[in-house]
Amino acid sequence: MILAVASGKGGTGKTTISVNLARVFGAPVQLLDCDVEEPNAHLFLQAYFLPGTERAAETFTLPVPEVDESICNGCGECGRFCEYNAIVSFGLKPLVFPDMCHGCGGCALVCQPKAIHEKDHRIGLVETAQAGNITLIQGRLDVGMPMAPPLIRALKTRLRNGLPAILDAPPGTSCPVIATLRGVDFALLVTEPTPFGLHDLKLAVAMVREIALAFGVIVNRMGIGDGRIHEYCQEQHIPILLEIPDDRRIAEAYSQGRLIVEALPEYRGLFERLIKTIENRIHAGRLYAASTSVTKGQS
Repeated sequence: MILAVASGKGGTGKTTISVNLARVFGAPVQLLDCDVEEPNAHLFLQAYFLPGTERAAETFTLPVPEVDESICNGCGECGRFCEYNAIVSFGLKPLVFPDMCHGCGGCALVCQPKAIHEKDHRIGLVETAQAGNITLIQGRLDVGMPMAPPLIRALKTRLRNGLPAILDAPPGTSCPVIATLRGVDFALLVTEPTPFGLHDLKLAVAMVREIALAFGVIVNRMGIGDGRIHEYCQEQHIPILLEIPDDRRIAEAYSQGRLIVEALPEYRGLFERLIKTIENRIHAGRLYAASTSVTKGQS
């Protein structure tokens, strides 16, 4: 099972949900903090790092073009090929903008004189640590680097087959979120019962529906707003899988970097039942997909 926790806006409680779900899993689980511009899952897991654990850091680089001016004939094919204008030519040696390069290597392939070769361009780190039964893998984008998706994809290559995983997505509905959600089994959309929460939930719902991803909603801080979230979900036939009340004790535990399920054990059952619900929905979805495939094959 690969589960993603996302939201249409920041501050709804994605990381809170992710780390508490990982903690109650009761079996080895991977937790990927895909909010590579501001990873913070580790702040809530400090108490569970195994003795002597250090976060192993691996530098992540992208291959970017470098031009040999003595060979380049200024034909401009490289610039015409690049969809992101990371390399441009005006009849002279091409100009390279490494921070805009997506590392596809296409410019080197279309260069007839073979004047382009690739060099490594650092964009961030991939860090790994063990926190009890949780394998924490997080990305840390270097300051000033504009592209998070390549680093997020690098995190996802660390997923181990057969081991459940929880992906803590960046906020919003932009490219880093899409990079996180692609290939997961189920998405949890975390929202809050406010007008802003409803507005951004609608954006998130449109996003997951566009990529045909099974999903459900978690309403956090129940009691601070109104019933429009519930009305919308009912109209759209969207399941609300969990409601977390606006409990001051949760905020206090959060401010101290403590997990809800440890600071307030009465909430542990909510998260355990949520895992079971998600597993059942994923299983039902796979059965439906299999039966649909068989039916199509017979027709």
